[in-house]
Amino acid sequence: MLRKIRITLAAICFGLITLLFLDFTGTLHAWFGWLAGIQFLPAVLALNVGVVLFLVALTLLLGRVYCSVICPLGVFQDVVSWFGGRGKKRKYRFSYSPARPWLRYGVLGLFVVSLVAGIGSLAALLAPYSAYGRIAQNLFAPLYGWGNNLLAYLAERAGSYAFYRTDVWIKSLPTFVVAAVTFVVLVVLAWRGGRTYCNTVCPVGTVLGFLSKYALFRPVIDKEKCNRCGLCSRRCKASCIDGEAHRIDYSRCVACMDCIETCRHGAISYRSRLSKKHAPDRVSQADSSVAGGTERQTGGISRRGFLSGAGLLLASAARAQEKKVDGGLAVILDRKTPDRSVPLVPPGAGSLRHFAQHCTGCQLCVSVCPNGVLRPSAGLFTLMQPEMSYERGHCRPECTKCAEVCPSDAIRPIDAAEKSSVQIGHAVWVRDNCVPLTDGVDCGNCARHCPAGAIAMVPSVEGDADSPKIPVVNEERCIGCGACEHLCPARPFAAIYVEGHKNHRVI
Repeated sequence: MLRKIRITLAAICFGLITLLFLDFTGTLHAWFGWLAGIQFLPAVLALNVGVVLFLVALTLLLGRVYCSVICPLGVFQDVVSWFGGRGKKRKYRFSYSPARPWLRYGVLGLFVVSLVAGIGSLAALLAPYSAYGRIAQNLFAPLYGWGNNLLAYLAERAGSYAFYRTDVWIKSLPTFVVAAVTFVVLVVLAWRGGRTYCNTVCPVGTVLGFLSKYALFRPVIDKEKCNRCGLCSRRCKASCIDGEAHRIDYSRCVACMDCIETCRHGAISYRSRLSKKHAPDRVSQADSSVAGGTERQTGGISRRGFLSGAGLLLASAARAQEKKVDGGLAVILDRKTPDRSVPLVPPGAGSLRHFAQHCTGCQLCVSVCPNGVLRPSAGLFTLMQPEMSYERGHCRPECTKCAEVCPSDAIRPIDAAEKSSVQIGHAVWVRDNCVPLTDGVDCGNCARHCPAGAIAMVPSVEGDADSPKIPVVNEERCIGCGACEHLCPARPFAAIYVEGHKNHRVI
C-alpha cells in the first residue's frame, strides 16, 4: 500500500511539473506553479525558509521521500529504471554496492564552491530540478509543440479554433546539446543502475541523504524473519541494502518501498527507528555508492531499443530550427543578433550579479515567455541561464510571466506598473544601418512603437526640415524593452539595438 501511495503521488507531481514546462499558454502556473517553488535548491536560493524547513522536517520524519516523490529528475529515473526492469530476468538486476562518500561530498563541495564563486553554469549543470527542466524544455517541448500544431491543423480543417499554432524552434544550441547529453547519460545510468546519479552526483541527494540517516520512519529489516534470500538487495535501485548483514544505508535509501513489496517473508517493514522490537544492526555510516563497484546485468535488445527511441527523440527535437521574423509575417533569414557588451536580463532581476547568483538555469521562464524574448545564454559563466534578445519579439510592458514563475527569486515578483518604470538597458542608434540614410526612404518604426516615448524623429541635417528623419534616443526615458530593435527593418543588423545595464534602476 505504501508503495502504491508513493507511486501515485510521484506520478501526479511528475506529470504536473512536466506540464509546467510544456504549457506555452501559462495557464497551469496559476494552479500548480507552487510545485516549482517547493524544489529544494530553488527554495534555498530564494531564501524561502518555510519551504526549506518543511523539506528538512519531511526528510527527518520519513526519509528521502523528496527524491522519490517531489523531485522530477528522481521520478524520471524511476520511470527509465522501470522500463529497464521489464521481464523476470531484469526485475532483480541490482546488488548491494559499498558506499564511497568521497565522491558524493566531493561533488557537493564543487557545487557549493561554484555557487559562492558565481559560476552559475556549473551549479546549473549539477542541480537536479534544473537538469530535468532543461530536458523538458529542449527535448519534450518541441514534440509537445508539434503535437499541438497538428491538432491546430486538424481543427482548422474542421472549422474549429480550439487550438492555435505555435512556433517550435531551438532557443540555444549549446543548451540543447547539454540537455541532450544529460538525457542520454541519465537514461544509461538509470537503465543499468537505477539511482546511481542520485547517490553519486546529485548535491541535493547528498544533503538530504545526510539528514535521512536520522529519519524517524524508515525501512527496517527483521533479522528473525529474514532468510538472506537477497531479493531485497537485488531489487533496491539505490544499491543500499546489504541483505547478508541485515543493513540498510539510509543515506542512500530514497524510501521507494520496493523492498517491502519484494520481501516474501514480511521481514522488511516501514516503521519508527525508536521501536526496540526487531532493532536493526548498526546502520552503515557510508554515504554514497558508485555503479562501478556493483555488478550489473546489462540489458540486451530491450535496452538498445529504449536507447534507440531516445536517439529518435533527440533527432526529432534537433529538427526544430530557429527562424527570425520581423514585425509582420515575412520570414527574415539574415537577421543577426547584435553583440551586446552587457547582456540583458528581465526586469525583477535587479542586477546581473543577483541574477547569476540565484538562477539555476531551469528554463521555466524561457518556456512561458509568450514573445520569444528569453533564451538560454551561451556564455561560459552564465551558460544555460536565460538572457533577453529581440529577434522574435520584444519585452512587452504588460507581461510579467517570467517573474510569476521563477522559483529561485532570480526574477523577483513585479507587477506591470513596476515593470514599466524599470530600466534594464537603453537603446543605441547605429547611423550606418539606418534605412532613411542608406535607402533614402522614410521609416520611423522605432519611434512609433516605443511604449516609453523615448525616441523622437528629427531631421538628419540640422536646420534642414526636408532632410531624412533619424531617431534620437532619450536614455533617461528608455526602459530597454526592445520594441525599437525588434521592429527595425534594417538588415542584417538593426539600426537601433538595446545595450544592457549591469544594475537596473527605476526611472
